[in-house]
Amino acid sequence: MNQINQINRLFYAGRSLAAWAVAGLGLLLGLWTLNVSESSAMDIAILQSSDIAAYREAIAGLKATGPIGATYTEYDAQGDLELGKKLARKLRASNASLVVAVGLKAALAAKVEIEDVPIVYMMVLDPFKHQLTSANITGTLLEIPFDRQLKIMRTFLPALHRVGMLYDPVKNASRIKIAVEQAGIVDVQAKGLPVESEKDVPQQLRTLLSDVEALWLIPDSAVLTNESIPFILESALASHIPVIGFSPELTRLGALLSMSVNYGDVGRDTGLLMKRILNNEGLLPLNPVPIERLKITVNLKTARFLGITFPKELMSLIDETY
Repeated sequence: MNQINQINRLFYAGRSLAAWAVAGLGLLLGLWTLNVSESSAMDIAILQSSDIAAYREAIAGLKATGPIGATYTEYDAQGDLELGKKLARKLRASNASLVVAVGLKAALAAKVEIEDVPIVYMMVLDPFKHQLTSANITGTLLEIPFDRQLKIMRTFLPALHRVGMLYDPVKNASRIKIAVEQAGIVDVQAKGLPVESEKDVPQQLRTLLSDVEALWLIPDSAVLTNESIPFILESALASHIPVIGFSPELTRLGALLSMSVNYGDVGRDTGLLMKRILNNEGLLPLNPVPIERLKITVNLKTARFLGITFPKELMSLIDETY
């Protein structure tokens, strides 16, 4: 019996030692895996034009959907293109797998200085105008494509057939041409009148409002200023012409409807684009990618004033009302 007890003690002691050995081996393997994961993490550099709230919101969205385990290093050009170029040269000599350029100055600096690392830009208006089309550069569109805007307009205003725009011919003639062409596809006649300075707005606006069923605002610093925006909105309402805008603030001020993108969504979609590029060994899409989710805002007070009612099924498409 004593011999049997001794054998049992030796057996269970052996099992205990084996268990400890297995546990120790598992711990070592876990630590080895962790070290490998950390050492192989992607280095992603973020170059931002300046440190502003909109960019911070977009960067937070980017990190939420970017590659798991990536290491991010952030650089601030402080609104200075030359400083941006200096930082881009520093990034060129680093081990960054990809560079994210946030804002126009960061994108221009990265384009000039970096040739052999993928660059993904975001928070840039009209990237084609600024020729952000190098072989190693792509990004996301901050603006909503005209054809998509027009389809939403026709969804909320199905009887709409004539829409007017004011624009600076120096900055936006090519964009207006595209808008007019896209409008024709959805059976809408688009008309644009040039505005070379803010003083031209009143006369051109009166001419336009007499001949259209809606006023379509696009980002244009010659047309839209702190002084002209209230005048444009009030004049359109006085003529019973709905205004289609591009920001919730325009809707709040009296535009009937605005279509915009959320900066966090810009970052999230850019993060997904970045992940696709890194997973496909650096292959970049030829054209910038539009943001998938839009924000639609409606001013119900303006709608009532204009005698416009929206069916219940459309109300579910609206993100915010005023």
